[in-house]
Amino acid sequence: MNETLVIDVTKIEPRLKHSTIFNSFDDIKEGEAILIHNDHDPKPLYYQLLGERGNCFSWSYVSSGPDIWEVEIRKNEADEHTETLGEIVKKDLRNAEVFKRLGLDFCCGGKKSLEKACNEKGLDIQQVKAELEKACKVSSALPSHDFNSWSITFLTDYIVNVHHAYVNQNIPILQDLSNKVAEHHGRTHNELWEINNKVEAMINELKVHMKKEEQILFPYFKQLESSKINDQIPPHSFGSVIQPISVMENDHDIVGKLADDIRQLTNDYTLPQNACNSYALLYKKLEDFENDLHLHIHLENNILFPKAIEIEKTLKA
Repeated sequence: MNETLVIDVTKIEPRLKHSTIFNSFDDIKEGEAILIHNDHDPKPLYYQLLGERGNCFSWSYVSSGPDIWEVEIRKNEADEHTETLGEIVKKDLRNAEVFKRLGLDFCCGGKKSLEKACNEKGLDIQQVKAELEKACKVSSALPSHDFNSWSITFLTDYIVNVHHAYVNQNIPILQDLSNKVAEHHGRTHNELWEINNKVEAMINELKVHMKKEEQILFPYFKQLESSKINDQIPPHSFGSVIQPISVMENDHDIVGKLADDIRQLTNDYTLPQNACNSYALLYKKLEDFENDLHLHIHLENNILFPKAIEIEKTLKA
């Protein structure tokens, strides 16, 4: 195996960065890696590489800032690919319940293989597979829609009318409850103030995120789908649909991390003995909100966005 190639992105002319990295990745053999050195998190590169090359590599942070970021990108062996968490849930939504119970992130972390995710959590992959097999034989409280068969237009409308509407309806409720409970119980439960701050941060992030989707990205997705008829990509202000999608997925990572932080701060929504009705309602609303968020992000990251990327590839071919 050749010595790992180090690419210092800070020294590459901006217009040549993309081609330099992609050409270097294409040149290495299976099992070999390149090391990216940068002055900021190169996360958008992950989504670009995934969109243009597929799930054929592993992405491992060697250094994670704040001044130096280094990532090892290793090309998978031919027989190394296993289904990702997102693909498993995409195939059968009942699998989402198993992953949630085991703490496996199938939405923001949906591009990880089952094996990698299990290794990171210290889970026995055979036991997890057995749980998945069992889940597919029982009924589920989750929606039974065949999201995979839906058109982009129908799916975007569903996301806006169901999940965006849910977020908008619950924002004032969560804000009011988190403020009220923190003010009344924050002296004895200091974590409530941090929960309140993270609820505000999550809400603010989602407001901007959903506005960008509804006003820019989703309308373009619909144009992209309708353009299959005349076989021509509609005009846009970005190089490829992969760029705005990478921004949306990064937003999902931020919101997902905030939701996970809230879960940890609430000890998996476990109420203290002196909890009042408002306290209990806050925790119930936060848990419901997280559950909806997981499905919301899954539909976009693992179904909607890949559909749009695939249509663009077809039109460019």
